[in-house]
Amino acid sequence: MSYVIAEYVWIDADNGLRCKARVIHGKKTVELSDLPSWNFDGSSTGQAPGEDSEVIIEPAAVFPDPFRGGNHVIVLCDCYTPKGEPIPTNTRLPAKEIFDLAPEEEPWFGIEQEYTLFKDGVPLGWPTSSARSFGGPTVQMGFPGPQGPYYCSAGADVAFGRDIVEEHLVMCLEAGINVSGINAEVMPGQWEYQVGPCTGIES
Repeated sequence: MSYVIAEYVWIDADNGLRCKARVIHGKKTVELSDLPSWNFDGSSTGQAPGEDSEVIIEPAAVFPDPFRGGNHVIVLCDCYTPKGEPIPTNTRLPAKEIFDLAPEEEPWFGIEQEYTLFKDGVPLGWPTSSARSFGGPTVQMGFPGPQGPYYCSAGADVAFGRDIVEEHLVMCLEAGINVSGINAEVMPGQWEYQVGPCTGIES
């Protein structure tokens, strides 16, 4: 394979994720130094006015792409104006400047992310009946049973979406992300994963 697909990813004005793919021809593998700057229409992401909409994305970190596989990569990017000034959503730059003030320090971070899986507008595992349950904590009719059986649960009647969660875990590990654990949370369809410990700006 004499090309690499690099998926450039950045954070938009609403803290959502945006991405676009760039084909790097003539390369079998790439490192951060091989990846050029790129641009996008910031007026479509809430990051620039329509009359001056160009935003420059600068590669900041590279991870193996577990979705495409092979030698393809995911590239996390910082956002700048064409003049090289960081735009307001580029919060990584001031963080790096703070870390660089004390390079002898080794700050550790752990990140915990809770999320809920949805299907057809409701959390995964929630019943669709209009009736109410009075038959115990795991009997579900109109609403899920009381909090209790779902946290750190095991079993198809309480741990909803585990197949998705397990695949997400493997994909993160294959991408080189320092995931340290996962668990089901207190609500049906709610899960959590932990990342870290990580050091400094690598977090």
